[in-house]
Amino acid sequence: LPQRLASLAATAREETWQSRQQLQAQRQEMARLQEELSRARQDGERWASALQRAQREALEREATRGAEQARQQELIRDMKERLLELLREKDALWQKTEGIDTPVPSPVPRDPGLCARCHKDFRLLSRRYNCSRLCQGKVCHTCSMDMGKHGRCCLICYQQRHPQAT
Repeated sequence: LPQRLASLAATAREETWQSRQQLQAQRQEMARLQEELSRARQDGERWASALQRAQREALEREATRGAEQARQQELIRDMKERLLELLREKDALWQKTEGIDTPVPSPVPRDPGLCARCHKDFRLLSRRYNCSRLCQGKVCHTCSMDMGKHGRCCLICYQQRHPQAT
């Protein structure tokens, strides 16, 4: 029986020693896991801080973008108003000039060797054209406009015929 007790005591000591070893290993593992948990919490706090900063920056950018868009819309509105003012002013000026007579073509000069407008001599290289419109005067190339198949006419007759060209 004493051997049996000694054997049981040895077995109990061995089991106690193994339990202590396991307990120490578990404590070390728990310390390592607590350290990882602490690092994970710190990382989580950094990520949360970075997320808040990014959200704040995004809100600031959105506010800036909204303000810029409002300024652009105001500028567009102002430009439209200015365009309407200019159109009204143009219409008013057009109505004022509606009654103004355009210059009447001057009579044909007595000297058929001179241009009716600039009084330039017709020579071998300066061609003369008969105005095919109102005045029937003789004009040089510079003082006439090409009317296509209708020939050429003096600038004054052309302006009377095409008032938008002035």
